[in-house]
Amino acid sequence: MKSLLKSRAVRWGSAALLCCVLSAAGLVKLVPEHHHPAAGFYDPLQKEPVSLDSPKPAPAAPPALSNRLVEYHMSVALQTETRSLQGSESVTWTNPGKQPVGELYFHLYPNAFESKKTTFLKESGGKLRSDEQKADGFGSMEVLAVKTPEGGDLLGRISYVRPDDGNENDRTLMKLTLPKPVMPGEKVTLSLDFAVRMPEVFARMGYKGDFYMAGQWFPKLAVYEPAGTRGRTDEGWNLHQYHGNSEFYADFGIFDVKIKVPSSYTVAATGFPTKPAAEKDGAKTYRFYADDVHDFAWAASPNFQYAEESFSAPNIPGLKIKLYLDPQHAPYKARYMQAAKKALARFSEWYGPYPYSTLSIVVPPEGAGGAAGMEYPTLITSWAASPGTPTLDLERVVVHEIGHQYWYGMVASNEFEEAWLDEGFTSYAEDKVMEREYGVKSDLALEAGYMTSPAPLLRNSWDYGSHAEYADNVYTRAKLVLRAIEAEIGSDQMAKVMRTYFDKWKFRHPSTRDFQTVLESVTKKSWDPFFSQFVYGSQMVDYAVDSIRVRETAKDGRTVYDNEVVISQQGAPYPAVPVRFYFADGSHLDKVWDSQGSRVVYTVTHPSPVVRVLIDPERTLLLENQHINNYRNASIDPRWSARWNGGIVKLIESLFGSVAW
Repeated sequence: MKSLLKSRAVRWGSAALLCCVLSAAGLVKLVPEHHHPAAGFYDPLQKEPVSLDSPKPAPAAPPALSNRLVEYHMSVALQTETRSLQGSESVTWTNPGKQPVGELYFHLYPNAFESKKTTFLKESGGKLRSDEQKADGFGSMEVLAVKTPEGGDLLGRISYVRPDDGNENDRTLMKLTLPKPVMPGEKVTLSLDFAVRMPEVFARMGYKGDFYMAGQWFPKLAVYEPAGTRGRTDEGWNLHQYHGNSEFYADFGIFDVKIKVPSSYTVAATGFPTKPAAEKDGAKTYRFYADDVHDFAWAASPNFQYAEESFSAPNIPGLKIKLYLDPQHAPYKARYMQAAKKALARFSEWYGPYPYSTLSIVVPPEGAGGAAGMEYPTLITSWAASPGTPTLDLERVVVHEIGHQYWYGMVASNEFEEAWLDEGFTSYAEDKVMEREYGVKSDLALEAGYMTSPAPLLRNSWDYGSHAEYADNVYTRAKLVLRAIEAEIGSDQMAKVMRTYFDKWKFRHPSTRDFQTVLESVTKKSWDPFFSQFVYGSQMVDYAVDSIRVRETAKDGRTVYDNEVVISQQGAPYPAVPVRFYFADGSHLDKVWDSQGSRVVYTVTHPSPVVRVLIDPERTLLLENQHINNYRNASIDPRWSARWNGGIVKLIESLFGSVAW
């Protein structure tokens, strides 16, 4: 308080002196006392007189974008000799519900790596994407102390819970029984000390040489969901262990973090630095702050080549793009920066403003693929550096991870239970940017053909049969579902759907049903059948050419052919099914089946016989995955074969040359 009063006295004295000087120069006019009871003076930059008796009010803080249910103040030291973190945190949680809460739950994600018996490693088999756990690459987290603000010791009140599989060897979810319940709307503050043994980089965290990626590195509160959240009828904790396929789910809040590293290290982190790094006794301490985010990650290396550029766009008043490059990829600085700017500009134009002041991009070193291609609030990692000139995958990964700033960072869906709302939406948005900015158009028919194990999109991530099945569905099939919606309603209306969904659910936790509600409100129609088949169900579209029968006949003295073609529905129905009939004379005829019933018989009379029938020649049925039965050849008269044979190869090349069925 004393320092605050002193600063005010200095400011007021300076203001009075400035007033006299400006008055003498004729730039301000002193106001008679009866004009202003406080005998103030006119600030030349203000319309109203400023009082000398009270300080000018400080500018109002910008309104919070989220409910800020959690607040973390953390301090962590990187111990490079032992590959470990020593940390402490003070965490405050606000009860958002209507019932007293007597326990808190914390995710201890590093414990996923403490033995081969954990749920994560049993489900993943020690592999994630193309990355594999090293033989001795284990890691863990120990909570060393839990205390109340008054110093009460709560360490004896912790236990580990396994709500998903009962695996006694899994310690990724910790329960803390409180001395007294937290009442609705009230807060509780606790302090924790913890230690993390970093694994050799794998599954989003760890070390590679002198590079460190600290993702999911602190005890993180689970989400307490009030009734109505994501369709929940009774309030309560959303509790899951760390699974082989799952990512994360947390509440929005404030993070104030001090990070101590060897003095040669540079740190990239969520948020922005509040002061320059302080160096002392061979160590450097960084301090970062972020609000309205639901996670905090950081990376450190003595080899980062740092670059920074300012960027603004119509929906981005101004931010700093910070690039932490592995030296091997230093020549590609401009490509990373351009990809980031293109992505930010398009996403902010299409969905809504990017509200943060920074975006950091970390390029891990070669061999650190376990830390690559991951999203955190205001910080992403690209693919790890590699020899040779990168393909456009460099840009694609940057675009994808920045997309997560919207579909995960701001629209914070539950990645345990509804991963498609994160990965599918981001994959959809990524394709849009790559096509618009780089001219790269995804072959959606080819991608649909990869869907050999379609499964419901609304499914717990660990309930998919394998990581491949998980990825095929929540990334690719989910994207195809969104593209199929767009094909039906048009790109303009789809853009409105996506923007409305983002605007309504930013800084909240939406569900699949919430997205369907937005879609229905924009399009003014029910989407229940579509969602039942393709979102809540596992169906795909599948139409087949069952048979072709050709009968030669005479009509008006001419030879004609009655061509009978049978088309059937093998999968989910689609409202308009294009069918093309190719004739031996080189002509073709297009029809559209309204897909009423499960079978249709076409009888087409033509001067020449049908030689081939093809369903969906322009590949507009985006959820069709069994393309092999989309076409059928007819047995044709030998006299037509030479004429037909000349064009068949070119037809196949033009229609199917790029598709692996």
